[in-house]
Amino acid sequence: MLLDIGDKAPGFSLETLTGTVTLEEMLKESKRGLVLYFYPRASTPGCTTEACDFRDNLGRLKALGYSVLAVSPDDLKAIEKFVGNHELPFLLASDPEHKVMEEYGAWGPKQNYGKTVVGTIRSTFVIDKEGCLSLCLYNVRATGHVNRLIRKLESL
Repeated sequence: MLLDIGDKAPGFSLETLTGTVTLEEMLKESKRGLVLYFYPRASTPGCTTEACDFRDNLGRLKALGYSVLAVSPDDLKAIEKFVGNHELPFLLASDPEHKVMEEYGAWGPKQNYGKTVVGTIRSTFVIDKEGCLSLCLYNVRATGHVNRLIRKLESL
């Protein structure tokens, strides 16, 4: 089931390299809200492009009042390597059973090299301070995504 603007964001509790993180904590620590994005797999070309784009634009996102959390089905060992190799300064969380991804509609059938497979659907959500969705972006393209997102955030 796909979520829509105005829906209450599903709560979560996920493991990161620094411990467990919850939606409530992330919202409490931000000025305007949370950018939550789901990516298929650490250290793959598209996911690296997207993560580095978030890294390079983190200052702009923070200036707009948003914190960032990235979620994948990767284990913490793969996430640690990804963070280290690309100096990613935001939290990355592990959802190996894809429970949170399913709640956000970011897990399911998708096209991969012309075949239908089940996996992570590259998606981004913006959650406001009240815990409601102000943006729901499914099937995003890794390249240029963050600039498009920032333009949308500037108009909120």
